[in-house]
Amino acid sequence: MEHITLLIGIVIVTALVFDFTNGFHDTANAMATTISTGALGPRVAVAMSAVLNLVGAFLSVEVAKTISGGIIDEDSGIRPEVIFAGLVGAILWNLVTWLAGLPSSSSHALFGGLIGATVVSVGLDGVNGDAIVMKVLIPAVAAPVVAGIATVAATRLTYRLGRGRSSEDTAKGYRAGQIASAALVSLAHGTNDAQKTMGVITLALVTGGVVAPDSDPPLWVIVSAGLAIALGTYLGGWRIIRTMGKGITDIQPPQGFAAQTGAATVILASSHIGFALSTTQVCSGAVMGAGVGRKGAVVRWSTAGRMVLAWVLTLPAAGLVAGGAALLADQGNAGVTAVAVLAVLACGAIWALSRRKPVDHTNVNEVGAHEPVGVVTAALRSVAPPPAGAKPSAPESAAETAPEGGIAEHTPDQTPTPAAASSTSR
Repeated sequence: MEHITLLIGIVIVTALVFDFTNGFHDTANAMATTISTGALGPRVAVAMSAVLNLVGAFLSVEVAKTISGGIIDEDSGIRPEVIFAGLVGAILWNLVTWLAGLPSSSSHALFGGLIGATVVSVGLDGVNGDAIVMKVLIPAVAAPVVAGIATVAATRLTYRLGRGRSSEDTAKGYRAGQIASAALVSLAHGTNDAQKTMGVITLALVTGGVVAPDSDPPLWVIVSAGLAIALGTYLGGWRIIRTMGKGITDIQPPQGFAAQTGAATVILASSHIGFALSTTQVCSGAVMGAGVGRKGAVVRWSTAGRMVLAWVLTLPAAGLVAGGAALLADQGNAGVTAVAVLAVLACGAIWALSRRKPVDHTNVNEVGAHEPVGVVTAALRSVAPPPAGAKPSAPESAAETAPEGGIAEHTPDQTPTPAAASSTSR
């Protein structure tokens, strides 16, 4: 019993580490567009998001129950070692994609890790295939599409309602709308993603005989998971914020408001019915929809393509790492120790690599190389000019003409001067 208690403790700590990485990995979901348009300063934005993630963790347990008693069969012989291996796979994939600045799904990393470790340790019978299809795969495909379509419509409606009014007249309204919608996304993120860690910890407690099967997460589990994801959110995943806020499209305040509102609606609806979807995919789909919805905007499809590739790879990649960890962990105490040591070394190596080109709140809006204007973008511009009365975006921005693709930081309602037109992108 002492060994099991110690092992469960290790699993709980590892789950909270994953929750922490989930927080800084997904900060961009709520705050990237708000930061990129200047509606909130970077530090204020992540602090507000952290508090609301913590609050959201207490609003529902439906997603947690999906994790603890839906995807993995509690009665199939799952042991704490298996959950530990699954968490290791999820953490490492989160850190790899964070290093690359790719907003991949922390949720799918967790699902992939748990599925891979379970299949290796107890076989396919330990996985509930129907639950995976209905509550993971289908939402993974549908949610970003729904969010994208909704945001296209919302963006066009927003610009239509503001037609004929100057940006100075609407700036305060859009700023308030962005802050409110970003707060809603943060709250929604807490109701969805914090619960995933609650579900994993509850599953570990069930497998160790600490709580009964089908139990709701204990209060201390809810509190600890909420605090871990809030702390990670506050530290800010600046690399991914840069990609979401500047790397997909150049977000203007009306687009930011529309994207965040559409994303929050989809996330809250899915949390209510227990769909453990990826908030990253929803918010990324909404940002792409905002780019498509504004006439004359540039969507950097090469960046979007890399993101989608990361989404596709997340489940199998995390599953493979977790499967290898499960093989090692099944060897007993020595195997569990070896997995822990290797995981710490890998995390340290990724952190060291990230320090070569650090990204933080001081340079989050400075964007590096982007895709040049290609056939698709040029064709869209030719048939979809900017709406009448709107400020023109610089057609030959630094993102499209400069050899290194740099984009200078700008304020939301700043009109480029002729001298700066080659270095400022709307």
